Amino acid sequence: MPKDFSLGELAVRFGLELAGDPNTRVSHVATLAQATPGSLSFLANSKYRKGLRTTRAGAVVLSAADAESCPVAALIGPNPYLSYARIAELLHPESKAVPGVHPTAVVSPSARVAASATVGPLAVIEEDVEIGERAVVGPGCVVQRGARIGADTRLVARVNLYPEVVLGERGLVHAGAVIGADGFGFAPDRGTWFKVPQVGSVRIGDDVEIGANTTIDRGAIGDTVVEHGAKLDNQIQVGHNVTIGAHTAIAACTGISGSTTIGQRCLIGGMVGFAGHLNIADDVMITGCSLVSASIREAGSYSSGMPTVPTRAWRRMVAHLRRFGEKER
Repeated sequence: MPKDFSLGELAVRFGLELAGDPNTRVSHVATLAQATPGSLSFLANSKYRKGLRTTRAGAVVLSAADAESCPVAALIGPNPYLSYARIAELLHPESKAVPGVHPTAVVSPSARVAASATVGPLAVIEEDVEIGERAVVGPGCVVQRGARIGADTRLVARVNLYPEVVLGERGLVHAGAVIGADGFGFAPDRGTWFKVPQVGSVRIGDDVEIGANTTIDRGAIGDTVVEHGAKLDNQIQVGHNVTIGAHTAIAACTGISGSTTIGQRCLIGGMVGFAGHLNIADDVMITGCSLVSASIREAGSYSSGMPTVPTRAWRRMVAHLRRFGEKER
């Protein structure tokens, strides 16, 4: 059963200023438009302030600049989105896994599975695997020979860890992710291709989240590395021997070619494409649909994708581009 909290309790626990009745109670989160008197909502961007006018929320988490426009109780702080996230975690806690190995799981006798860990239905744990305290291996996951899963890390379902992959502590890997498959390495041989052995592995740091159906290739020589605190969205392709720096966040459908290094605290938009063997500095932001074909040496914001325009305007732009430089020729 969900537990409700008074606004006074929440204000004290999360260091927020309260404008309203401290005895008002909330039990769940909702959008401004869908909220009811028992709901908590938030406003993180002032351009959506008009949604405050009609909200029926029990309380709204927002900044001091927006508090005067709020018709209901307000929890006020400098970072409303972060405060909302922490309160939402309290109101909607994850269910705790039951320790133990499901009867349908297949676990090698040489695997070392902590007594507090959970191995779900139809999971496969191969030889010499190590699964740490309170780790969760969900239904249908495959953890191949010699892989390591750190304490409190959760594999949701159908995750495949290839041999010798190492996951740190407190990680979260969503359904369908594949970590440690062969990198795309082939040597040309008189019109055919000879497969280059991919003898490295993948090392994932602590507090890393990996989205559904994301793929991270093992290194050709040496390891592919994702450092502490990185956040990867769904359906990202990480090539062999890539390094992703600590606390970098990458949105969905991005592709990173082999041996590229992305620095720390970078923000990568969706559908960004990276050529191989590049170096991206720390604190770089790359907007969605950009093509990164050269290294970026300095922090800052970078773009190359062209925003959508009406089709007729696009055709005129393309025609101008095709004629560009004709006089010089």
